[in-house]
Amino acid sequence: MADLKAAFQKAVAESKQLPDKPDNATLLKIYSLYKQATEGDVEGKRPGFTDMVGRAKYDAWAAVKGKSADEAMQDYIDLIESLK
Repeated sequence: MADLKAAFQKAVAESKQLPDKPDNATLLKIYSLYKQATEGDVEGKRPGFTDMVGRAKYDAWAAVKGKSADEAMQDYIDLIESLK
């Protein structure tokens, strides 16, 4: 478990130094997996239609609802590795 957390923290640092900026769909996937791994399932109300960015982030996070923190960390690590 400690190894997974260390690998996750390393991937978080590496995500800020990717050679190319990922497309918006990939950025949302990175965001949703990070939030799921660090905070758990999304809570609160879905932002209104005037907040398109907030709504997209909420929807992306809601899409991984129920995924365990360990699963989300591993998926995050795998995604960042695939973007290098």
